[in-house]
Amino acid sequence: MKITVIGAGNMAAGFVKQLTKAGHLVYIVGRDAGKSEALAKQFGAKTTEPAKAAEADVIILATAYGDAVNALRALGNLDGKVIIDITNPLSADYMSLTLGHVTSAAEEIANAFPGVRLVKAFNTIFAQVLAAGPELAGSTVPVFIAADDASAKETVSTVVHSLGFSAIDAGGLKNARYLEPLGGLNIYFGYGAGLGTTIAPTWLINK
Repeated sequence: MKITVIGAGNMAAGFVKQLTKAGHLVYIVGRDAGKSEALAKQFGAKTTEPAKAAEADVIILATAYGDAVNALRALGNLDGKVIIDITNPLSADYMSLTLGHVTSAAEEIANAFPGVRLVKAFNTIFAQVLAAGPELAGSTVPVFIAADDASAKETVSTVVHSLGFSAIDAGGLKNARYLEPLGGLNIYFGYGAGLGTTIAPTWLINK
């Protein structure tokens, strides 16, 4: 697939590394041109202008939640586009969420762009886990996927599987209200409780 990654931080770098490794054609759009160029050169991706970024099959929003709407607006018309939202609405100290219960970051972004096919995914995974690959502690790391558009969810599941991760259907987009607190809890365990960033949440199923 042709995939645009918005951002050039740690999560964006993890995506670019794994997506290019999986054979996807990857484009990077970032505020810091030098950082974006360096990331593209490191992993064999390309940088592009915001106006051309929307031509991709999938757009990954790898920014902070506070930057998300402006980053997407810079791309122009996104009607019909599959957007993967990985954001968590974190407080300044990363130890709490600024949204929850009656809405979510994903829903707020979707409300700002009613024509897009927004999918919540990858928000429970640390950049270090993403960059290292899908295996952790002898198991495949799950990616929880929430969306109202079944076709968009299937497209994102295909991307997840192409990277070797396990795709878990987490229901409709409103379930981002659960996934974002789960992402916040994972961040607390990693930093607040000192467990480090090579951890990931999962569910154990007795079959």
